[in-house]
Amino acid sequence: MISPRQLTPEVQLRIASLDDAPALADAYTRSWDHLSPWEPARPEKWFTVAGQEERLTAQLERYKNSQVVPWLLADGDRIIGAATLSDLVPGPFRSASLGYWLAAEAVGRGLATRAVETVAEIADTELKLHRIEASTLTNNAASQRVLQRTGFTQIGHAPTYLHIAGTWQDCNLYQRILNERAPGA
Repeated sequence: MISPRQLTPEVQLRIASLDDAPALADAYTRSWDHLSPWEPARPEKWFTVAGQEERLTAQLERYKNSQVVPWLLADGDRIIGAATLSDLVPGPFRSASLGYWLAAEAVGRGLATRAVETVAEIADTELKLHRIEASTLTNNAASQRVLQRTGFTQIGHAPTYLHIAGTWQDCNLYQRILNERAPGA
């Protein structure tokens, strides 16, 4: 079990729970104008408690199977962001993919940088991963700055990589090497 971490005195990075469905539905609803240029198109159900319960149920099952780690950034009872390690691969690869977002009201406070740095530390020390990969749309300069500030380096460019905001979009690819340990060490 991964323990919660304080990012600031007010904001905690913690594993999501099914009880977070109402707060997540609220976070996506209130920040969709801010998030929509960087997110896949979402069905109306996504913005409902039932839709978030369904998503969290699937995500938490994958967490139990060591396939994903779903963190939320919580400011009291209010969800202001998320960070997710997905597609955790054991064995000689020891890698995962990182995704993250912040609600509109949380931008500009250094929270994305703190969250990504904390996730990288946990990935190294607790999950024993070797590397983390991430991608950003080519025009997402803010996310690119977060990755660069937290030790990620750009390793490529992928044309029509992700279907975001209703269209296939080009992405920059990044990675952070966490350590040079042998797998599992």
